[in-house]
Amino acid sequence: MTQQPPEYPQYPTQSPQPSVPPQYPQSQQPPQYPQAPQYPTQAPPQYPQSSPFQQAAQPPQYPQTPPPAPTAPPAPPAPAAHPHHISTDHGRVHIRSDQRRTDVTAVGSLLLHLPNFLCSLFVVGLVSLFFGGFGIVVILAWLASGALVFHRPTESAVARRLLRLRYPTPQERAKLEPVWREVTARAGIEGRTYELWVEDSDGLNAVAAAGHIVGVTRFAMNELPNGELAAVMAHELGHHVGGHAWAGLLGYWYALPGRIAWRVLKAFSSVVFHVSKAFGCIGVGVVVVVIGSITLATISSLYGLPLLVLAVPYALAAVGRRSELRADEHAAALGFAPMLAAVLGKLHQQEQQTEAALTAANGGVKPEESALSKLLSSHPDYYTRLHHLQPYLQQPH
Repeated sequence: MTQQPPEYPQYPTQSPQPSVPPQYPQSQQPPQYPQAPQYPTQAPPQYPQSSPFQQAAQPPQYPQTPPPAPTAPPAPPAPAAHPHHISTDHGRVHIRSDQRRTDVTAVGSLLLHLPNFLCSLFVVGLVSLFFGGFGIVVILAWLASGALVFHRPTESAVARRLLRLRYPTPQERAKLEPVWREVTARAGIEGRTYELWVEDSDGLNAVAAAGHIVGVTRFAMNELPNGELAAVMAHELGHHVGGHAWAGLLGYWYALPGRIAWRVLKAFSSVVFHVSKAFGCIGVGVVVVVIGSITLATISSLYGLPLLVLAVPYALAAVGRRSELRADEHAAALGFAPMLAAVLGKLHQQEQQTEAALTAANGGVKPEESALSKLLSSHPDYYTRLHHLQPYLQQPH
């Protein structure tokens, strides 16, 4: 018998109808809410288009090498510096407390001028008699006039009139001042105390005069290496530091009235002698007796001091030679001994050339210098000066 399948419940095939939404009244509006505040918008930051990593990834760019230029001929080597060229870029060193002194040669020069001073005082005393009661004023004024040696305007007049110097041009000053600063720095001297002058001469020379004058020739300034020029200036500074310059000028100043009187007497005696020759031997004898009597009376009244005047030039020349050696030592002590020796060699060559010219003009006969002329020389000879420089030349540098 067959079994019937079970019957399952039947479900509706249509879905139920959805419920109708509720109807709200049309007049009622939805609530209005306040709008949110508007803030200013900012633009987004701009970043570089490529990063360092991207740049690093790119292959490096190398500059293109230009084509080789045509090779120029090699320049000639620069000339070697002169062995006596010095550097003037050093700073100032310690300034000494004693800027100048009076050494033995300066004192000796003043003492040797004493007879000349007394003769001049006698002459000024005779002249003061013509002024009556104001004669003592004349004598005192002459005695006080020695202070003019250190008076700058008077020094300028002496430099121009007696020494034939002039002020350097700006170009010349640019050459002289660095060298002068180096010299004074080594010596510990205030360089602005002194004035630089130039002599229009083609000879190798320099001068130190009065209290503040330092002069060099145009030849020394333009032709010498700056080391040799510094040696020349250091030598002249030695004259100032030792007191040689002002002592010499002071003695010359106080001896001037006596010198003028002596020249007047020589001229007067020459005129009288020529006039007396017209009267024969008797007239000449009378003139000789009168002049001799006056001379003897003068010598006896002044205790023989006028006789010392005859020996003063030789003694002053000896002191002058000694002052030159001391000035050489001053320059050598500052480190300029080799340069100074070279300058002395050039001076010796000039002397030899002058001597050769005189020999040629004298028909080949060499002129001989007398012993008295050597004693009157104010400068030592070349070999003497070079001998005194040997201790400084032998020192290790």
